[in-house]
Amino acid sequence: MKTPLKSILLLLLFAFILQSCEDNDDAASPADTQVNSFIWKGLNQVYLWQADVPNLADTRFATENDLNNFLRGYSQPEDLFEDLLYKPVSKYPNDAIDRFSWIVDDYTVLEQELSGVTKNNGVDFRLSRVASGSNDVVGYVRYILPNSDASTKAIKRGDLFTSVNGVKLTVSNYQELLLNQDSYTLNLADFNENGYVLNGRSVALTKSVLEENPILINKVITSGSHKIGYLMYNGFYPGYDDKLNQAFGELKSQGVTDLVLDLRYNGGGAITSSIRLSSMITGQFDNQVFAKTQFNTKLMKDFTADDLEDLNYRFVNNIDGKVLNSLNLSTVYILTTESTASASELVINGLKPYINVVQIGETTTGKNVGSYTIYDSETLFTKKGINPNHKYAMQPLILKISNSAGFGDYTQGLQPTYQQTEYIDTFGVLGEASEPLLNLAISKITGSAAKRTLNSGPELPYLTDSKILNGLRHGMYFQTAPPVNGLK
Repeated sequence: MKTPLKSILLLLLFAFILQSCEDNDDAASPADTQVNSFIWKGLNQVYLWQADVPNLADTRFATENDLNNFLRGYSQPEDLFEDLLYKPVSKYPNDAIDRFSWIVDDYTVLEQELSGVTKNNGVDFRLSRVASGSNDVVGYVRYILPNSDASTKAIKRGDLFTSVNGVKLTVSNYQELLLNQDSYTLNLADFNENGYVLNGRSVALTKSVLEENPILINKVITSGSHKIGYLMYNGFYPGYDDKLNQAFGELKSQGVTDLVLDLRYNGGGAITSSIRLSSMITGQFDNQVFAKTQFNTKLMKDFTADDLEDLNYRFVNNIDGKVLNSLNLSTVYILTTESTASASELVINGLKPYINVVQIGETTTGKNVGSYTIYDSETLFTKKGINPNHKYAMQPLILKISNSAGFGDYTQGLQPTYQQTEYIDTFGVLGEASEPLLNLAISKITGSAAKRTLNSGPELPYLTDSKILNGLRHGMYFQTAPPVNGLK
């Protein structure tokens, strides 16, 4: 049986070659439209909502010259890309149908980001408005990356900051202050009856190229007769799948009876990694359907029943021949916040038809769609014959995903079984049994009463977080294209 990705890539290759023949476009695009032509033709072939965007219709332009004239109306490729996305409500991302496709002007950087490599000072933070409707912004530290600049400085989980280099953070300047500078100073603050007040402390930080190990914590907590595995996993980076399997091996060797999987700050990543993780949690469902995918109408219209079967993803029992350290659990406890997205949500939704998934925390992001890196090349989806004149690449949404029961409509997020909001004044220490989300999970496992948490801090409206600013984004994507005919 063909793998799902192999099946769709073969179809895309045929469709792209056919489109090129129909357009008599064997010659290169005019120099002034090369990037824009790549954007239009790529989205016309693979974009999930191609049929819903009038300017992407196959019949929109009578001739290649008409298309080129349209493309010349955009001096910035990014503007064309944004205008071709499916955003029928408004141009504001939070109101759009497509909130997650993006484009870059350097595919090398994109490839690094998708593997967890970013320019980073080691502070993982969330930014929020200080109140609903306010333009003032407060940041708070969620965790510190090991072996980073921040790990050597006096800054920790729960610290607040409201200014950078002495400049007050706002909705309009946070990107300039935090994203566009390699070095900056965070001015720390406290929260009291007067709001957020600078406390006189500051931390100077410098970014370097960091590769984040997504396995931040892996430990066993003994509570009565229960040996509870706790794994905090912060990104589905396929280069760490072997280490993830080793982490499960450590839990298995210690005879864990239960598992708390902490995905509260995990914005997603590779689909293959989410399937492997789900197979490590279980193990008793090898080769059964884990998830089903669908692509745009144009690509799906000629699919046979066998083709559709080929698009199913299944539980696995190995990683490149290495046996998985599966726990064979019938219940898993998963910690979430509104930063939990994409491949993380796929784990939750994919497991639900098979085992009891107890979700604790906050409602997730709501991303049930996946992407693939599209290059300006002979095939769109590999770098074979890539255009040497630019380094633009796209990460458009190309598929919708559902679980084996056919459920995939969770664009408003997956709601927790037990609600527990993170408050800035009761953050707690990650991995400690007293930390509020983990404590609630332990109470549900053991049947004991959860520790009462008195919250005096405000609930802060989410704005963004450091993963998104650093390019990791909320992702669910194919890892790499396997060798197929003509692409070796």
